[in-house]
Amino acid sequence: MNTEQWRELSRRLRRRVIERAHAARCPHVGCAMSCLDIMAVLFQAHLRLNPWEQRDVFLLSKAHAHLALNSIRDYYPLGASSGEPLDVWDIEDRVEDAMHSLGHGLGMGQGLAYGFKLQGSSRRVVVLMGDGETQEGSVWEAAQFATRLGLDNLAVVVDGNDLQGYGRPREICGQKPSVEKWRAFGWQAVAVNGHDHQAVLAALQTPTQGRPLAIIADTVKGKGVSFMEDQLHWHYYIVTDERRQRALEELL
Repeated sequence: MNTEQWRELSRRLRRRVIERAHAARCPHVGCAMSCLDIMAVLFQAHLRLNPWEQRDVFLLSKAHAHLALNSIRDYYPLGASSGEPLDVWDIEDRVEDAMHSLGHGLGMGQGLAYGFKLQGSSRRVVVLMGDGETQEGSVWEAAQFATRLGLDNLAVVVDGNDLQGYGRPREICGQKPSVEKWRAFGWQAVAVNGHDHQAVLAALQTPTQGRPLAIIADTVKGKGVSFMEDQLHWHYYIVTDERRQRALEELL
């Protein structure tokens, strides 16, 4: 896919996020918009979903960004890496688990990746987390053990939108420099612009040298809609009729 095709795909998916959020009157729109480009790359060009028995596994550890996953389920006009349009199968069948409390996705992904290793399988696991989520101690326990197990079939993408429920991560429990921290735990770690589709894809293909891979993606909460971008209240606001109209006009 070329740059314009990626952009068009993301515009369409973002419109679907707005429509779903408006219909359901649900919050967490901003964090769905920040990770949507990452998820588009994963499902369009990286995850191996066919044959189903040998599929790669995707875990949405930051489950409050469910609107992004649902938008892909509802409308993915350019098809999936399985070779089928995504609307011909139910993406819920492609979700291994629904996360609840933050900080558990990496531990679960580690267990799956280790199981695949023991089976001699080439299956991979990708875990998408939020930057605020990395304040959980369970994340770093799993990160340390993943290196000990040599899980080069495990990748973590951190959606670094620099906003969590109560402010900037650095104002609450700062975790920067993020790349250096993951490297200190023995991971192959890279930073990337999380809205540059080609750059995200290249990062996912980084040679790991036998180590798990951490991608720190620099993103913008509410990306794509000017009045939502980098605004903390879009962790909570709902999409009213007027906000829906304004957002959709920007996403034409």
